[in-house]
Amino acid sequence: MPAESSETQYPTATSVEDFRRNLDAVRARIAAAAERAGRSPDEVRLLPVSKTVPEQRLRNAIAAGMHQLGENKVQEAKRKHANLSDEDVAWSVIGHLQTNKAKDVAAFAAEFQALDSLRVAEALDRRLQAAGRSLDVYVQVNTSAEQSKYGLPPEQVPAFLRQLAQYSSLTVQGLMTLALFTSDVERVRACFVRLRTLRDRARDTDPDLLGPGNLSMGMSGDYEVAVEEGATCVRVGQAIFGARTLNEDHYWPTPG
Repeated sequence: MPAESSETQYPTATSVEDFRRNLDAVRARIAAAAERAGRSPDEVRLLPVSKTVPEQRLRNAIAAGMHQLGENKVQEAKRKHANLSDEDVAWSVIGHLQTNKAKDVAAFAAEFQALDSLRVAEALDRRLQAAGRSLDVYVQVNTSAEQSKYGLPPEQVPAFLRQLAQYSSLTVQGLMTLALFTSDVERVRACFVRLRTLRDRARDTDPDLLGPGNLSMGMSGDYEVAVEEGATCVRVGQAIFGARTLNEDHYWPTPG
């Protein structure tokens, strides 16, 4: 959901103490949302999203306890992985991937959360097989029916999951989505309900295709609603690191 786009809402975190305070605040909100839904907070993984945050600040974030970080852009993630190679951190690529960048993701990423193309799946698998490693992946679903968003239409997901089974180096963890960017909470909630329902139906049909059936959904403006609707991973950036100066379109490019 859109929120106040100001430093007041999301002040910039720089020190280890800043990051610890923000982490604690987000985790408390996750716990409260989980409690409202009758869930355990332990069911929800918090993935801090560090896009645009420079490496020096990230060292303080890591010192505050962030050992998994998410990045939208492959080149930025690749640079940070190299520059912070002395740190204990696993990198998740959560933005759209072109096939020519598959070799980079296969080389350093611990997780890829935006898989929506068999061409990308094949490119990743080929590189991973050559490297002798596997990669956790989430299938991205367009639950808002917006042409401006990447992701598979919900009705294509079952067939896509069946086809993914041929790529043995890809370990499917579940589904991922971006909700509508709106202040209308119920329209946002509907996106999350749609993803959960899709997951549940896929589990009923062929549970082996979905692995643990995780749901990666929810960002700084809507992660509490996502938790209420079953999220097992929330991708939170600004509420932890501070407001970004560029709008979301810069980080979530539209299909061309």
